[in-house]
Amino acid sequence: MDAKTVKYNHCTYNLQSWSKQKGLDPIPIERAEGIYMWDFDGNRYTDMSSQLVNLNVGHGNRAIIDAIKEQAEKYCYLSPSYASAPRGELAKKLIELLPDNMGKVFFTNAGADANENAIKIARMYTGRQKIFSRYRSYHGSTYGAGNLTGEPRRYPLEPGAPGFVKFFDPYVYRDNLPFKTEREAADFYVSKLREQVIYEGADNVAAIVMETITGSNGVIIPPDGYLQGVRKLCDEFGILMVCDEVMTGFGRTGKMFAFENFGVKPDIVSFAKGVTCGYVQLGGVAVSKKIAEYFDDHMLACGLTYSGHPLACAAGVACLHFYEEADILANVNRSGAVLKACLEELKEKHESVGDVRCIGLFSAIELVTDREKRTPYVPYGKDPEGRMGKLIGMLQKKGFMTYSHENMILVAPPLIITPEQVKEEMQKMDEVLSFADEVAAKDRK
Repeated sequence: MDAKTVKYNHCTYNLQSWSKQKGLDPIPIERAEGIYMWDFDGNRYTDMSSQLVNLNVGHGNRAIIDAIKEQAEKYCYLSPSYASAPRGELAKKLIELLPDNMGKVFFTNAGADANENAIKIARMYTGRQKIFSRYRSYHGSTYGAGNLTGEPRRYPLEPGAPGFVKFFDPYVYRDNLPFKTEREAADFYVSKLREQVIYEGADNVAAIVMETITGSNGVIIPPDGYLQGVRKLCDEFGILMVCDEVMTGFGRTGKMFAFENFGVKPDIVSFAKGVTCGYVQLGGVAVSKKIAEYFDDHMLACGLTYSGHPLACAAGVACLHFYEEADILANVNRSGAVLKACLEELKEKHESVGDVRCIGLFSAIELVTDREKRTPYVPYGKDPEGRMGKLIGMLQKKGFMTYSHENMILVAPPLIITPEQVKEEMQKMDEVLSFADEVAAKDRK
């Protein structure tokens, strides 16, 4: 099939997510390998967002492909009520990777329904109804996960389901408050959350759900002491701490799970993306031993036709093996250090860069028009002039493929990227940010 036909079929018969359908101009991709993709004309593009921050091991991983083939020869599908070798093996490996308080895994199809089931499990276990989550969060676009979400992608679901309560992130840069230390900032944000929990009736709160590190909404890294404080708050009131590791799990931050950076143990962990890196879709919910034991004598009212799909679980087992054998965490920390240095240089050089945030190979560039006032490059939830789209388009012409959200550009390449490749690609970012500087300078006049 040629490029013209591929593009025609895509635009004529597909509804493309998060897009106005008129005027779409997708790049037809013929093949991909490692961190690169090629169109039908032989032009090469570098995947600097790991697609949707899920393709951690890059394209064409032979070990995962072979594992899928091998499982397909045995059987492609079994109902969740049958014992399946890859399903059990993957669950075992995940529990071994997670903290020692974790007990069992319930598999889902992806991240959204992982969070849907995390909510259900929290409510069943505690007998409480209210679920806290943050404004700058994205947990999926299905009904429950969409109500859990705090940013504008929740709007089409409103009026929403009852019982969902929003609170503000520890967004130190944007709040611009006179904190002397990270610990002081953490104490402030935790105290405000504690106050809100009390106002909502602590005995009614089942769970506090957080992206361990806020993802698409800006890679907001919590200040030292924040997650530890939330853990203490949850313990104080008998609330479950739920960490959404859909985007940050499986090495993205330099640890296997992002919460390991902060020394906390959640009660529930939702995951997806990096568990199979998109080779076959899979998600899941890991629960503590206490929660798992509760369901020994109480029915788990959760179920999906494709829960623990054998092909997906086989891919997951191979993926976890690859992380270990390729020493992916070491590469993340090595290449991540180079990425962080590049970002700091961009911040120093470009007036349009208000802040950069980076942990491992998970980063965001926050753009402003006025550094002193910290004026966002585009207003929240709006981009009337298409400013961010222009920047992403300019990067695309240079073969640097990523996406933006609000006034942030995300940089989250596959975890196999080398330091040399990081430097090569960030030079392209440097060139494009010069245009953003010009726009910012015009706004300040």
